[in-house]
Amino acid sequence: MAKLLVVEDDENLVKELEELLGKEQHTVDTAGDGISAQEMLQNFVYELVVLDVNIPEMNGIDLCAWFRKNGGATPVLMLTGMSSISDKERGLDSGADDYLTKPFSARELMARIRALLRRSPVISSGQLRHRDLVVELSTKTVSRGGEEIKLWAREYDVLVFLLKNVNHIFDADALIARVWPMESEVSPEAIRQCVRRLREKVDQEGEPSYVTTIKGFGYTIKED
Repeated sequence: MAKLLVVEDDENLVKELEELLGKEQHTVDTAGDGISAQEMLQNFVYELVVLDVNIPEMNGIDLCAWFRKNGGATPVLMLTGMSSISDKERGLDSGADDYLTKPFSARELMARIRALLRRSPVISSGQLRHRDLVVELSTKTVSRGGEEIKLWAREYDVLVFLLKNVNHIFDADALIARVWPMESEVSPEAIRQCVRRLREKVDQEGEPSYVTTIKGFGYTIKED
């Protein structure tokens, strides 16, 4: 499961991409214009960006160039209806890792996404670390101080999501939208219980909790 940002103003294509990526258990955020995408890239960590060139406010070429200039290392797959060599050159020179022209087949798109995710900084490291807590992404195992911690699937998903978005605060509704499958019927109380169980398993007596509650706002993992 990876966290992706899809930047595309064609609503039908966005729905198609969400469906395709959802089948692979990826979490998908969407933005319909360059300025919105810029804000999301400033506030969240993604493992892949699927970026259309012709979007409102700030085109994909300028957005990608801005992202790279500001230290963004996340792989970028650029989508466009322009197929000339010079157009591809502009896209790749702006910092894109791959370039796919429309119309494209779903199979080719997913193959390219899989290839880029293998190169993603988070995926390629295979690990998330925070203090003495280690998450092995390939095996979905969690350990603290070298001792393995058994988590239920949703507890693991919440922990990984918060670790990928350190210092960002998410309320119960945001966690439901980003971590649980779209068709699930989950209440905010179920989220609170999930976080409580997660704390019981990963925290140690007398030490600060890994997951911090910001009263009135939600949950976060703070950077040390």
